[in-house]
Amino acid sequence: MHINADFDQRVVIRPDQYQWVDSPMPGVERMMLDRIGDEVARATSIVRYQPFSEFSSHAHSGGEEFFVLDGVFSDEHQDYGKGSYVRNPIGTAHTPRIGKEGATIFVKLHQFDQADTQQKVIDTNTQPWLPGLVDGLQVMPLHDFQAEHAALVKWAPNTRFNPHQHWGGEEIFVIEGTFHDEYGSYPKGSWLRSPHLSRHTPFTKEDGALIYVKTGHLPEAI
Repeated sequence: MHINADFDQRVVIRPDQYQWVDSPMPGVERMMLDRIGDEVARATSIVRYQPFSEFSSHAHSGGEEFFVLDGVFSDEHQDYGKGSYVRNPIGTAHTPRIGKEGATIFVKLHQFDQADTQQKVIDTNTQPWLPGLVDGLQVMPLHDFQAEHAALVKWAPNTRFNPHQHWGGEEIFVIEGTFHDEYGSYPKGSWLRSPHLSRHTPFTKEDGALIYVKTGHLPEAI
């Protein structure tokens, strides 16, 4: 299976384009954003768990990174509430078990470097924000490894960033508000992937935005 598998192409998926598909487990649905492979795949997805659903025990042969968008995601290790950022490196395993609230997560699979072995659980609701490069921006670093950088970026209303180029690509998921650039507007739930050496000038309007952003992680495009 190949979905948005050409990393030289810019991709934008907005919530009105979601197409949910059933997973092998009842009560668990996926919106596939990009994918190379079948059930075990290099994949970026939104996964929606119904209350009291479960997923079978599995190992992360290529690593797992996820952000909890809504509800509470749980496994045998702990509960991860809305706003939790989790990295499970290659070789880890777990058995997701969801409680009465259900859960929706943004998840990336099979995208870890073999040498990136740091396991992380970050409650972004309690972490400090750092000043951004321009007025109106705040940044919360989540993970850095070699050229790869992941962070949350909080945009105040009516903020404009400098024109810039994406070395190694850029990926954005809009968590709150509306993100804009010269190519369009991206409401809450939008996913953007921009290739190596692409450029844009992002900004916000009256509602501001909160985004997850990852850069420097698309070596296929270099």
